[in-house]
Amino acid sequence: MFKPFELFVGLRYTKAKRKNHFISFISATSMIGIALGVAALIVVLSVMNGFQKELRATILGVVSHVQLMGSHGQFENWESIAEQTKKQDGVIGSAPFVSGEGLLTFGRRSHGTLIRGVLPHFEKNVSDVSDHMVEGSLDTLEAGQFNVVLGIDLARSLGVGVGDRVVLITPQGHVTPAGVMPRLRQFLVSGIFEVKNYEYDAALAMIHMADAQKLLMLGNSVSGLRLKLTDLFEAPRVASNLASLLPPDIFISDWTRSHATFFRAIQIEKRVMSIILLLIVAVAAFNIVSTLVMVVTDKRTDIAILRTLGALPSQIMKIFFIQGSLIGFIGTLLGLSFGLLVAVNIDVIVPAIESVFGVQFLAKDVYYISDIPSEVQANDVIWIGLLSLGLTMLATIYPSLRAAKINPSEALRYE
Repeated sequence: MFKPFELFVGLRYTKAKRKNHFISFISATSMIGIALGVAALIVVLSVMNGFQKELRATILGVVSHVQLMGSHGQFENWESIAEQTKKQDGVIGSAPFVSGEGLLTFGRRSHGTLIRGVLPHFEKNVSDVSDHMVEGSLDTLEAGQFNVVLGIDLARSLGVGVGDRVVLITPQGHVTPAGVMPRLRQFLVSGIFEVKNYEYDAALAMIHMADAQKLLMLGNSVSGLRLKLTDLFEAPRVASNLASLLPPDIFISDWTRSHATFFRAIQIEKRVMSIILLLIVAVAAFNIVSTLVMVVTDKRTDIAILRTLGALPSQIMKIFFIQGSLIGFIGTLLGLSFGLLVAVNIDVIVPAIESVFGVQFLAKDVYYISDIPSEVQANDVIWIGLLSLGLTMLATIYPSLRAAKINPSEALRYE
């Protein structure tokens, strides 16, 4: 695109020490501004990507990819329905469950809880709870033993550990002459899990499905069936196919519906933050306009001499285009390098800052994820780099055109 003459002079102007130090200061400021804007964009988008990935993994570690429930909150013959779901491409696991609500008490402490009755050997096919046991094991849930596995924050709220006995109270009660009395049952705490999701760590209590059926008076019915897929992004398609295959009284939902709000919010935040931070790059890039305008004014005599020696207006324009683009290129390169360095090491940098200043950016009882994750995606880095270069090149057009229009006779009149 550029001949050696334009390239040589453009690079010469960039490297030469200027008599006007203010111009050099503005050039350096523009370069640093571009670098900081690009770095901020990479770090923020990488953190957003990390949050999206961690949130999805954390939620889907407890929540199923696809869930089947009866129209009245329960259905029978779950085994036959599970067999039908296995015929669907992409389904790699299924597990029945019984769901309900109750109140756990220990001594004078009590806490509301979400009861989930499971079959441990089936549950391992659809959730990661068994891989996040802090104490005990999910296999300790046996029919008739009335054992319970609690989330770690729920156990802390009650002040219990493995081996303690808690009382579970459910709304389903006995009708007596004195009125409806709630059902109470003593359970032995046989395990504690931590899935790093406060919603489940602080509220979920898992018991054997047979015990849950007795406690909630469901007989042989289950609340639903949970499915795991090879590709979680295929959940909407699989749910749609199952809807045409299974009886109409079975309600089918997938994780993109039940938790769509979370992921949609992150996506919107990511776009908004991209636009806001892009303004930093834009402001820094258009500082190049003022820099090059001042350079053009400072180099009027040099431009006039080059024109009298035979340089074409297009060549003069390319000289200053190279100079401005070089500032943008260096700023973008520095920003990409610094941004990638911070994004890749965010798991080390943030804890160090928290330790030094004694703060916690993400409180566990407030946010779903207490650690700041990061995932650098190549397409984000590429479009940030290209957009930054595009803005800087756009900013060089006006000063370059102004330099090309300088009249040699007017410029040399008072020299």
